[in-house]
Amino acid sequence: MADAQLLLKRGPSRSTWLRARKARPQLVLSRRPRRRLGTLRWCGRRRLRRRLLQAQAAGADWRESGCLVSRSAARRPKTAAPSPAPAAAPAPSCPTTLPIPPVRPAGPGRALLLLPRDQGFTFSGICRVTCLYGQVQVLGYTISQGHPAQDVFSTYTHSRLTINAVHYSVPEKSKKEVKREARALLRSHLNRDDRCWLMKNFSPLCSIVMLEQLRTSTVNFLVSHPGLSYVFVQESPTFQINSEHLALRSVGIKREKKKNGLRLTESALSAMEELVTVSCEVDGCPVILVCGSQDVGKSTFNRYLINQLLNSISCVDYLECDLGQTEFTPPGCISLLNITEPILGPPFTHQRTPQKMVYYGKPSCKNNYENYIEIIQYVFSSYKREAPLIVNTMGWVSDNGLLLLIDLIRLLSPSHVVQFSSGRSKYMPNLTPDYVDDMDGLYTKSKSRIRNRGFQLAEFTESLEFADEEKESPVVFTGHKLICVQSDFAFRKTPRNRESHNKVLRDLAVLGYLGQLQPPVPKPLYPLHGLTPYQVPFNAVALRITHADVAPTHILYAVNASWVGLCKILDDVRGYANGPILLAQTPICDCLGFGICRGIDMEKRLYHILTPVPPEELRNVNCLLVGAISIPQCVFKSQRGLEGTIPYVTTDYNSKLPGASEKIGARETEETREEKVHPKPKLYRKIN
Repeated sequence: MADAQLLLKRGPSRSTWLRARKARPQLVLSRRPRRRLGTLRWCGRRRLRRRLLQAQAAGADWRESGCLVSRSAARRPKTAAPSPAPAAAPAPSCPTTLPIPPVRPAGPGRALLLLPRDQGFTFSGICRVTCLYGQVQVLGYTISQGHPAQDVFSTYTHSRLTINAVHYSVPEKSKKEVKREARALLRSHLNRDDRCWLMKNFSPLCSIVMLEQLRTSTVNFLVSHPGLSYVFVQESPTFQINSEHLALRSVGIKREKKKNGLRLTESALSAMEELVTVSCEVDGCPVILVCGSQDVGKSTFNRYLINQLLNSISCVDYLECDLGQTEFTPPGCISLLNITEPILGPPFTHQRTPQKMVYYGKPSCKNNYENYIEIIQYVFSSYKREAPLIVNTMGWVSDNGLLLLIDLIRLLSPSHVVQFSSGRSKYMPNLTPDYVDDMDGLYTKSKSRIRNRGFQLAEFTESLEFADEEKESPVVFTGHKLICVQSDFAFRKTPRNRESHNKVLRDLAVLGYLGQLQPPVPKPLYPLHGLTPYQVPFNAVALRITHADVAPTHILYAVNASWVGLCKILDDVRGYANGPILLAQTPICDCLGFGICRGIDMEKRLYHILTPVPPEELRNVNCLLVGAISIPQCVFKSQRGLEGTIPYVTTDYNSKLPGASEKIGARETEETREEKVHPKPKLYRKIN
């Protein structure tokens, strides 16, 4: 009897629970469904996870009907009563959902990307981007239909790049006419199936992009070294292996989260808009100086600004004053370049030949400011004021670095100063014209000492011993417009790892330059010891160690297996019979390129120089400068085809030789450096 009463009590409660369960969605993850997920097998959980991820990417939730409903419609108050069970009806057909933006394979190493208006595709890796229809923008550069394809490099050393669909003007046409026009444009590029897929998902003002696999000799040379393949693509486990993933993988890229992409603040975008407007005016040749502390986004801003300017004008001039993180050359250089092509990658992917370049030889100018200022003045004298000039400065803006920046502003007379600041960076006063007037620099005087507004740098030019023709037309500072930019630039550098991170970037720039030695794709790579060097007689070039005092008897020890600047001095060195010819002072001279002194033949008195500089330029080289910029260690340790003892690598290092360490023979006693003038074992052994 008691058991019968107990069964009667359980009946209504269980039926009530069943009715409530049927009335609510099946896949809303309440407590009970979450517990029951554990009862699914591994393949079932993986299938369910993939379906939920697809629903989340489409901005919707799964419901009991099997279709996707918008999230706003799916939300209900927690206190709401359960809705009554729906009447029996045929389940509506749910259209197949596509990822946003959709990607489709278009053959080996090719993928189609359909970008709706104002949508973006963030990725990592390298690819060639062609806009088949519409208009897209990458790092500020606009690519329209009919424009040539652009090589894009989205690396893990910098913010990921995003292909953004931008608004473009079209004549008033019906949707049918627009689709007919797009189909005609795509006929020469795609097959019938791809065109049908695009037309099925076509929407007004969308953009169609072709992504193709990209292989360059420089990239192949970089990734051939152990540990550097991660720079472009990092493989990670994924639960969503579908046609999109396979298509992007065949191209050599990977979709990234939007938060990993490059994001500019409103103040940065506003500053760019103003600078582009000024530069596009009649006779608009502003001098734009960009300054700020380290890791606030100055270099990224410069790339974006250059690309924005190239959308409207044919060329932009660029003055590099940052020795440690150069944009277009190996580190340790001050250079002037004329940029005519967009910059769609980090510095080690676009090493270029400058219009004017001087090899300073160190990644910092501390304790040798006068030489730094003299070199900038020498390079800046080649600027013809025929295009806007962007000046990149160092991130050292405290103490003497700030005073040096004030000297640069007075020397270069910029029309606009873009000053970056961040909550995580060191305090830097606003460099208004009044502040610059009232502050003494390292070599210039303030306005309180020189009363006239347009003061001349007479004392400055005399102290630096400029040429007579330069003294006759001294620089006149007439003020500038200050544009302040608040940066939210996200970076992983800390004071502890900043130097090591910067060292990696400098090594990548050197490797990117050496990649020019390789033959074009599809020819295979050659190890550096398999390339034929140039033979340079001792009496054909002069030698100088720029950053340390080395005894003449040990000068060849320092030159061998070192990174050398190939320079041209005005002095004639052909009158010497034997050599080596040593310079007593470091000259300020044009640098035509760089190379590696991979061996010295003492019997024939020859230097063996490996360099990508063409032979017609090498005829003008008569000076070799050796600085503190070192060859990356992977060049010595990771050469393919070597057997036995690796040349120039040893554990038996004699640091007592003059110039062998930063403490012995160094001119800067207060500065600690990682780079050394490094004599190697078996100094005269050539790599065969």
